[in-house]
Amino acid sequence: MFLGTVDEAVRSKNLAQGWRLARDKGLLADEVAESGSWASSAAVRSSMRGNRGKNTGPELRLRALLHRAGLRYRVGVAPLSNVRRTVDVVFPKVKVAVFVDGCFWHGCPAHYRPAATNKNFWRAKIEGNRSRDRETDRLLRDGGWEVIRMWEHEDPEDCASRVLAIVRSRQI
Repeated sequence: MFLGTVDEAVRSKNLAQGWRLARDKGLLADEVAESGSWASSAAVRSSMRGNRGKNTGPELRLRALLHRAGLRYRVGVAPLSNVRRTVDVVFPKVKVAVFVDGCFWHGCPAHYRPAATNKNFWRAKIEGNRSRDRETDRLLRDGGWEVIRMWEHEDPEDCASRVLAIVRSRQI
């Protein structure tokens, strides 16, 4: 079906114009938030569903660098049998647990910006994540693990170097 002509100089603007044409012709249905959903709108729900919990870009880049450096690891493992929490990258033999934390979800001091809508929900959610992170770190350290936390915005090469140094120091 022909929607019309778009004539913007940038692809993203052409796409936006195409979506407007489709909406104006009644080809798009408004998405309705599911009943019982805590999302403030269908758009928010759609955006949140698109956020990955594992195998994020920063995790994949770090893992590729670690693998290239000759390290072998496990992914998404719960290292403590009595705690249902998984670690992004795990070195079980030397007890090293690596987390790659997202700036929004874990409240990065440099990049976290509070949500504009549903502020109380998000404040409690992010503080709950931070609290759980602290508890996870404590439980792992009490179990003899070295815990490394990195932010998604950190240089993956620097992070890989840090992990490599700690893993190698514990192999001795």
